[in-house]
Amino acid sequence: MSCRRRPTASTRFRSARLCAYTPASVSEPDAFNVEKVSAPRTEARQISEIVPRGPFSLALSARGAGNACTRFRGGVFTTSLEVEGGIEIAEAGQRSDGTVVLRAASASGLEALRFQLALDDDHSAFLDRFARDPLLGPSTRALRGLRPIRLATIAHALLRALCGQLITAREARAIEARIIHRTSPRELESGLCAPPTQARLAALAPAELCRLGLAPRRAAALVRLCRTLDLERLRGLPPERVFARLERERTIGPWSLGVLCLEGFGGYSHGLSGDLGLVKLCSALERRWVSEAETGELLARYGEWAGLASLYLLQGSRRGLVPLGGGANDVELAARAVRSLSRRKTGATATFAE
Repeated sequence: MSCRRRPTASTRFRSARLCAYTPASVSEPDAFNVEKVSAPRTEARQISEIVPRGPFSLALSARGAGNACTRFRGGVFTTSLEVEGGIEIAEAGQRSDGTVVLRAASASGLEALRFQLALDDDHSAFLDRFARDPLLGPSTRALRGLRPIRLATIAHALLRALCGQLITAREARAIEARIIHRTSPRELESGLCAPPTQARLAALAPAELCRLGLAPRRAAALVRLCRTLDLERLRGLPPERVFARLERERTIGPWSLGVLCLEGFGGYSHGLSGDLGLVKLCSALERRWVSEAETGELLARYGEWAGLASLYLLQGSRRGLVPLGGGANDVELAARAVRSLSRRKTGATATFAE
């Protein structure tokens, strides 16, 4: 399934040309210091009841998706949207009959929330196609309503894609949060920050991003891309052209493309190739420690559903739903044993060589 255009009023961006972006203001970073800005909240006045297309579980999808701009608490998903005059707080909850109730201050807010939750993206074809897959089958049956929660802006997805490279998920989320708190105004009542915009990120110097924890090359790439591409326009362009352009960036590899596809553009064609969780899963299956490239080979078998397959494999492996052979299903334990054995073999080989 290819990446799909966000259904908002930005349909004026239908040109197939990747155009340059010039921030309206590239002033000093202190202009965006969150300590100096407290944004007023735009009260919710519009309610919409949506029956999702295909199976959807808000609890499954939103659990663990919280960040500086969103949270899931007490069955309610809350997200911040920056609008003219302040931050709009939008909320969603799901009834027992499956209906999702959306609340926002504006029609555009409702539409943005609907996109973030992927309510219109029926993935029944994916579930049916891989119901008997030896690896995915159990996860597709147990996690039928799982869909990836999307981020409000492409700038946020790019930030996450660069923060998460070659470090643990906890470290990556901490760096992401520090940068958002540094650049985005916060809504006082909810405590949520406005989603990152490329104008704010472009206003930062790479050195400032480095002080917040981002590696130098990735910091430079983030600022450069925010200053040269109209990121939000990319949602309205042909996916193949967008990914072809992004693949030319040295700092954007397969895993980062997967993050941008799943959480930014709302597509399923690119998976989280190289994710540590998939490395552990593949290592447990192969009984040897595998390379990041081999996780891409695993996802390739799922074709246009590679992105969604990576999500289901990761979530399924954490729940013991992916069969590893011999009755085993604890990926962490199996991967630890493989890693230990691999290190012992490497040590023995080095000793023999000496």
